[in-house]
Amino acid sequence: MILTGSEIKSQLGGNIVIEPFDERLLNPNSYNMRLHNELLVYEEIVLDMRRPNRFRRYVIPEDGMVLNPNQLYLGRTIERTETFNLVPMIEGRSSVGRLGLFVHITAGFGDVGFRGYWTLEMFAVQPVRVYPGIPICQIFYHTLVGEVSDYHSDKYQNNQDIQPSLLFKEFQRQHDPQMRLAFGQELAE
Repeated sequence: MILTGSEIKSQLGGNIVIEPFDERLLNPNSYNMRLHNELLVYEEIVLDMRRPNRFRRYVIPEDGMVLNPNQLYLGRTIERTETFNLVPMIEGRSSVGRLGLFVHITAGFGDVGFRGYWTLEMFAVQPVRVYPGIPICQIFYHTLVGEVSDYHSDKYQNNQDIQPSLLFKEFQRQHDPQMRLAFGQELAE
């Protein structure tokens, strides 16, 4: 089940932390989160999953910044969240999607116990101007059935900034026998 807006508000300070919280951003069953004023853009022509990729940081001016097609932009929310005993999920707002800007393309499913800012994967199908502080996505919460295990990660937990992909850390751990099994590699006998 999905929590209503009033239930989100009632669980603030307990299972849900949204900082800063502004009641005007509360919806019937979600909470709008705003775009921070910085974006990251990868500098590599071919991105490599096995290593860190170089990126450039841009500041979105108050009069906006045009996002161009065929370019991935990484942003983050102004809001920092913490979620306990619920599953947090984020989606782009439909009003933003109707302008051809896809926000948080693949990773909307959060983990129980996640603490930090949400990195947003943004892709425009045509040029679109964005502004710092614009409500760009919405967070909503699912209830759980079963024993709860909190999220633990050396990649994204307690982040303080936009997080480029840290998938390379998983490749670095491939020398660990358990990780090799997770990657589908058979161990030599």
